[in-house]
Amino acid sequence: MSPLDALIVFAFVVYAVAVGLRNRRQASKNLEEYFLAGRSLPGWKAGLSMAATQFAADTPLLVTGLVATAGIFGLWQLWIFGVTFLVIGFVLAGAWRRAGVVTDAELTEVRYGATPAAVLRCGKALYFGTIINCVSLAWVLFAAAKIAEPFLLWHEWLPAALFGPLVSLVEAVGVPLTIGGLADPEVWVKTASNLLSLGMILAVVALYSATGGLRSVVATDIGQMTVMALGTLAFTTFVVSEAGGLGAMTAKVHETFAAGGPGGILPDEILAFTPGRGKDVTLSVLSLLGLLWLINSVSDGSGYLAQRAMACRSDRDARTAAVVFTYAQILVRSLLWLPLGVGLLVLFPPDPALAPELVQADREATYVRGMAELLPAGVAGLMLTGMLAALASTVDTHLNWGASYWTNDIYKRFICQAWLKREPSGRALVWVARAASVLTLVIAMAIMTQLTSINQAWQINLLFGAGLGVVLVLRWIWWRMNAWAEIAAMVVASAVAPLLIVYLGDDQQPLRLLLAATASTLAALAAIRIKGPEDRARLVAFYRRVRPVGFWGPIAAELGERANLGPRRLARALGAVALCSVTLFAALVGIGSWLVGSPPPVWLPSAPLWIGGLLVTGLALCPLWYRLGFGSNGTP
Repeated sequence: MSPLDALIVFAFVVYAVAVGLRNRRQASKNLEEYFLAGRSLPGWKAGLSMAATQFAADTPLLVTGLVATAGIFGLWQLWIFGVTFLVIGFVLAGAWRRAGVVTDAELTEVRYGATPAAVLRCGKALYFGTIINCVSLAWVLFAAAKIAEPFLLWHEWLPAALFGPLVSLVEAVGVPLTIGGLADPEVWVKTASNLLSLGMILAVVALYSATGGLRSVVATDIGQMTVMALGTLAFTTFVVSEAGGLGAMTAKVHETFAAGGPGGILPDEILAFTPGRGKDVTLSVLSLLGLLWLINSVSDGSGYLAQRAMACRSDRDARTAAVVFTYAQILVRSLLWLPLGVGLLVLFPPDPALAPELVQADREATYVRGMAELLPAGVAGLMLTGMLAALASTVDTHLNWGASYWTNDIYKRFICQAWLKREPSGRALVWVARAASVLTLVIAMAIMTQLTSINQAWQINLLFGAGLGVVLVLRWIWWRMNAWAEIAAMVVASAVAPLLIVYLGDDQQPLRLLLAATASTLAALAAIRIKGPEDRARLVAFYRRVRPVGFWGPIAAELGERANLGPRRLARALGAVALCSVTLFAALVGIGSWLVGSPPPVWLPSAPLWIGGLLVTGLALCPLWYRLGFGSNGTP
């Protein structure tokens, strides 16, 4: 790493720490200031913060691996979440904000009543705050180790007297933390170096996120998003230029992989956005892509997405946040990564002798290899800073979000209020939150040592969350949902996921997800049938407070409202979701096809007609979905 690169990285570190220290007094007042920034965020700022969190250091590596092994069509398993994000925005964001809670786990005792609601709140805090959150954080840290290895060479910079004991320690532990794994002859030296890099990075992130709370997280997120976007644009430009330009890059894909690329996929399969042209797309894969936006653990925004919505200053800002996030997340970053992923595949062709189970990890590593070998001084520093910024923006959110469960839902609700029968002070809760952030890091680091690829961790997380999506949405739009249904879904999801991992391989992930979702949803429906709806007074209080859309006819009637008002509001919101989704995906496929030379669908042989039709259609729908979602009669 050149002195210029080091200076750029150092400037980012100083900026992040300064932001945390600047916000520490305001964040220390109480939980709402610490976790929700006093509910004062404008929509654009909350949306960019969401996007920065998911513009993570791990995701470009995952995308690079998927483009090589599954083709561009394989990225729909990421893109389909755009529908989820728009549902959150147009249907649920305002309701999250009006609920007035600090965490989604706390919502359970607002929506449901009595002992089952308390049990569910505790269970969700542990399930999401520990299992889901720590696994997500673990794969981010796994990616960080890959990124740091070629650039942060502590074994070359530090004297042997200081570095040697660390090498001996990691060798004694026996867990490799390198790109090459145990096959690398310098595995323990590199592991020690990577561990030191991670420790320093995490110390900086923990310092500013734990001191300044969500205000610091959001403020640094916006700077991090900017740096990452600029760095990625520069990286993409160098890679495409090295490949000879966009047209030459596409031609080289056809030339290099005429006989088949990784996994035997042909050139058109690598570049196509749509199935066909030889793709063997099974019914389970298509079903998964059609339902994945719903069968996931954040289908209603639960987690840090809801946290940003709840932190907004108005309902309109909460909707704006979701739309800004969706377009930044799905459209902008994908258009940066698509030519980058294809270019890296051309410049660093896969080794045909590589074992199949190692291909994904090898392709993920080419992203870091490209940074190290292709970027000049200054640009390399900008890109490295961008990757570290992306890591920081994801880690700080997971620390802040995970700590909110342990603090608000475990310590405050059950340890203090239920067990010790006292109300903790706001400052005491903030200190508990800071300690919980450190505990979250320790658990995530332990999980990270067991991973072999980012894709592996991502697929496991999807599987554990697949059974919860339907019931999470139903609790907002259907008055008959009860606490037992959510408990049943969570228990079945936790029991079924490990069994599916054991008995169905990774190549059957679509079937695993569909089975997990089906089993959990059926268990929830059975609980609804057996136990019936919650207490009527509880439902009336929830409806009056949150004003949810959907099927609340009997409850709305008790408050003197028309029974069909909820379904009409839901239909309007879903109309905005559908039209906005068409605009989003039309722009993505149209511009993306032009960038990488993707073939049109088999039923439309003209590429210009395909691209032009998509862009015109997407643009024409903009005023329609804006009027539905943000007009004077938009969804409240």
